[in-house]
Amino acid sequence: MHELQQDIESKLQQLDPAVELVALEKAGPETLRLYVDHPDGVDLGICEQVSRQLADLSADWAIEVSSPGLDRPLTKQEHYQRFLGSKVRVRTKEAVEGRRSFTGTLATIDADTVGVEDEGGVHQIPLAVVHRSNLVPEFSEVSP
Repeated sequence: MHELQQDIESKLQQLDPAVELVALEKAGPETLRLYVDHPDGVDLGICEQVSRQLADLSADWAIEVSSPGLDRPLTKQEHYQRFLGSKVRVRTKEAVEGRRSFTGTLATIDADTVGVEDEGGVHQIPLAVVHRSNLVPEFSEVSP
């Protein structure tokens, strides 16, 4: 899967260096789901361009292209850095401090750990055990 991800990232760079592969998931036995981002946002046009750019993969895979959405996955060091101070949910492959799920403010990031602050303090989670992490959308209440 790592080689496939590198191949896709290379093809996206050829299409438009500003298009970023945020996450790649195997959504089924023959389906790949790509979450892409662009500084100007992701619309149907960008999704179509990405699909066309990856047409050679369609012999082996059904390709689904989507924006990362409000609950954007955090899959790279740069993502954590960019969203410091945001609300996140981090799930781990194994227990850390007796837990496998942490929801709170993204407080710190370094080469080996991500820090999530909640009412219990800042929890240092080794990146090596992170299974999945994403932003948690926060909506402000609108007064009537």
